[in-house]
Amino acid sequence: FTSLLHLPGTSEEVAPPLQQSFMIPKKEINMVSDMAKWKRSQAYADYMGFILTLNEGVRGKKLTCEYKVSEPIEKLVALLNTLDRWIDETPPVDQPSRFGNKAFRTWYAKLDQEAEKLVATVIPKHLADAAPEVAVYLKESVGNSTRIDYGTGHEAAFAAFLCCLCKIGVLRVDDQMAIVFKVFNRYLEVMRKLQKTYRMEPAGSQGVWGLDDFQFLPFIWGSSQLIDHPNLEPRHFVDEKVVNENHKDFMFLECILFITEMKTGPFAEHSNQLWNISAVPSWSKVNQGLIRMYKAE
Repeated sequence: FTSLLHLPGTSEEVAPPLQQSFMIPKKEINMVSDMAKWKRSQAYADYMGFILTLNEGVRGKKLTCEYKVSEPIEKLVALLNTLDRWIDETPPVDQPSRFGNKAFRTWYAKLDQEAEKLVATVIPKHLADAAPEVAVYLKESVGNSTRIDYGTGHEAAFAAFLCCLCKIGVLRVDDQMAIVFKVFNRYLEVMRKLQKTYRMEPAGSQGVWGLDDFQFLPFIWGSSQLIDHPNLEPRHFVDEKVVNENHKDFMFLECILFITEMKTGPFAEHSNQLWNISAVPSWSKVNQGLIRMYKAE
């Protein structure tokens, strides 16, 4: 699994291997039968390997713990800060419908225009050719501008964006914790702000049968963080006091907090799947179950 993150040398001094060529990604999964091809592909192995490597990397660790922060990580956070600033500069417009505020399209048009430049700020000069390819994943990671919706497929595009940066050697094996705690966590904050500001619809939501309207990965990585915790058990995450006291340390609880802010009524009704998960005896069982569920979804 870690092969992706084991690239030799430092990104500054090593020229890319000559056979590395880049292309603009195009949609390859168009019908059900294409799924089998995807599951057998190197891309699928790379993607799941990346998710699982990070899952191990954050096991038992708090968001607030100490970890190495490299220059590319800082640059990725700066990129996300730019997206955040653009939200402030693009207030929602008055419109008859409550959901799907059209100002999102204005915000998205800016990203569409600037994405390659933003990616170019993160990758070294000798890899400049990769920017157009990698930028597509960034653009796909913030939601759909036609439908003004956001869902786990968009989240997967952001994970793929980070996976690409590992494949070209911009991110490395010792960036693991920072990828999740600094970059992905900042991404989640920006996505929550988008969801709230422009009242985005959930994309492909399974409603009450889904885990969450918008995210999945922070529940996987967040449950890994809680494995072997001395006193927080799965049954505790439905307790408001526990969530309020610990959400800054654990991604999973941060997700629960956001759900309770956004939804009214009994937790068991609006988030039935999570309610069921709170009955699982251990965090490692929760983590394994969520990985199985993620692969299936």
